[in-house]
Amino acid sequence: MSAQTSAQTSAQLESSTLVVQTDLQSLRQYLLDLFCQVAYQEGEFTLTSGQPSTYYINSKQVTLHPQGGAAVGRILLSLLPEDTVAVAGLTLGADPMVTATSVVAVYAGRSLTPLIVRKEAKGHGTQAYIEGPTLPANSPVVVLEDVVTTGQSALKAVERLRQAGYCVNQIIALVDRHQGGAELYAQQGLSFQTVFLSKIYKPAGPSCQKPVSN
Repeated sequence: MSAQTSAQTSAQLESSTLVVQTDLQSLRQYLLDLFCQVAYQEGEFTLTSGQPSTYYINSKQVTLHPQGGAAVGRILLSLLPEDTVAVAGLTLGADPMVTATSVVAVYAGRSLTPLIVRKEAKGHGTQAYIEGPTLPANSPVVVLEDVVTTGQSALKAVERLRQAGYCVNQIIALVDRHQGGAELYAQQGLSFQTVFLSKIYKPAGPSCQKPVSN
């Protein structure tokens, strides 16, 4: 093993230990730094909503990151009501989030069923919109979302889950871009929490819009 590889392995182990053992406030800072390092990009982009943007937050660079995914799971778990039975979200962005939160919950002595909500029904087999174990009617489910812009993606997940007979009153997101999502959820009577806010601020260089801690 080369010295460089050994150093990288040591750094990864140190990060893994931090993610598992550190307090939540330090963990939020770690996650924020990771978002800024690997997920934030500037340029000309078209968002899922169809809106143009001069910046993009590729959250999957964080939620599919080994330590990042674990950090996401721990932080989201801390925000869930105690009576939550399952976490769910619209594929693809929410998939690693619901999985990480469910796995982390086991180590915390809780049981959370992960559910994946399809954008369109399967064209074969059961033709289901929702993947995962079937839960009792009115089971409390919290919807998770990576980045909220207009709010339509998470709202679609809420509607699908309610149609399946579940009780859904809350959405938790990693980042809110402040482009109408929070207002939409309020109009629908949904509780909304976000881990980070996307705000304009000026560091030592040009102004940019990176996630900041909520």
